[in-house]
Amino acid sequence: MHVIRAAIPLFFLCILLELLWSQRAGRRMFRLNDSLSDLSCGVLSQMVGIFDKALTIGAFIWVAEHLRMQRALPFVSEWPNRSVVLGGADGAPWEIDAAALAAWVIAFVLVDLCYYWSHRMSHEVNVLWAGHVVHHQSEEFNLAVALRQASIGKAMTWVFYLPLALIGMPWQLFVVSHGINLIYQFIIHTRAVGKMGRLTEWVLNTPSHHRVHHGVNPKYQDKNYAGVFILFDRWFGTYQGEEEEPVYGITKPLRSWNPLWANLHVFVQMARDVRRTPAWGDRLRIVFGRPGWRPAALGGPELPPEVSTQTFEKFDPPVPGPLAAYGFAQFLVAIAAALVILRAATQGIDAGLAAAAFFVVVALAGVAGVFERAQWARPLETARLVALGCACAVLALTGQGPAILPWVGVAFALVSLGVLWRYRAALTEVELAPIM
Repeated sequence: MHVIRAAIPLFFLCILLELLWSQRAGRRMFRLNDSLSDLSCGVLSQMVGIFDKALTIGAFIWVAEHLRMQRALPFVSEWPNRSVVLGGADGAPWEIDAAALAAWVIAFVLVDLCYYWSHRMSHEVNVLWAGHVVHHQSEEFNLAVALRQASIGKAMTWVFYLPLALIGMPWQLFVVSHGINLIYQFIIHTRAVGKMGRLTEWVLNTPSHHRVHHGVNPKYQDKNYAGVFILFDRWFGTYQGEEEEPVYGITKPLRSWNPLWANLHVFVQMARDVRRTPAWGDRLRIVFGRPGWRPAALGGPELPPEVSTQTFEKFDPPVPGPLAAYGFAQFLVAIAAALVILRAATQGIDAGLAAAAFFVVVALAGVAGVFERAQWARPLETARLVALGCACAVLALTGQGPAILPWVGVAFALVSLGVLWRYRAALTEVELAPIM
């Protein structure tokens, strides 16, 4: 959504400010490997969003135009679809359009209600959890985690917003309200803010409430689904206040920085469980039942273990400093390329843009492999850098693009290859990711 993309620079500024605050306060709230994984998942989500926007927004628009209740019930008024502020032109006085203001307020509240149920079902239905789990995999809790978004889940949860189209909500109100809802949720992913005033904590979703939602402590799980208004959790019986500090992550730690594996690992495990289960009823329950449910033949339901911040060990494989610097540099280049792609995608998609997006995804996977010290990262990164250097050399020799930029790309690829092969011995881990 354009509202979210427009806020991306603000997101990065806030992350930088939180990082500086945490260093000044002497609290370690960020790890480079974890944060790069968070941002890689976010970039992948935004790039996939280029291609699924027609589904998520297009379906809403079609339903609102063809199936809205006002078509069958002419006595039901259409929603106002105009600016809240009137006047200001040719000296006309400014005034508030009360009907439009009411429409925007109601739209915002209803979008949050639909978000609550979409979010809740994403925790209570296994196939939806498989699409949502990405957001909960980080073992930290900071503003970077807010950008750790799934690429597949939104292709399944858009249906929860169709009731808004059926009651005739204009798609513009939906898109803007949903975008503001997500921006609000960004600011509550922090440990820098404690509990707020009683009224605020009672009505709104706050950092304290959302820390609970990300906790894997048994009493914190499946709680506080709200986007903006925690009132929905209080009303529907899913509220839990913050007591001891939560342990963050998922009950079966991912133990990988790979954004592709992050989006697929629960689907893979689900497929394995279905394949090993003979009864069709059990197979359906594996897919559509609660996460963690398994038939007796596979050991029965899995219960979340008790955890504490004193005993929990985070996934944090050590990486030599120069190799970490190499990974960070590759990540920055991939991010810059992704931002260019996202901006260009507003004008349409072509084969060249799709190929560039694929190259960025490969780069992000390679960065993850470096920070995992995975053996597969060496051939992947070598092939990618050779391809990058050759492509830039062709552009430079044929005079395409800015005069100096292709040669900078060639130099970057050569230097990167040198660092990669100087520290190739550190890439020793065999598995792509642990088998669940």
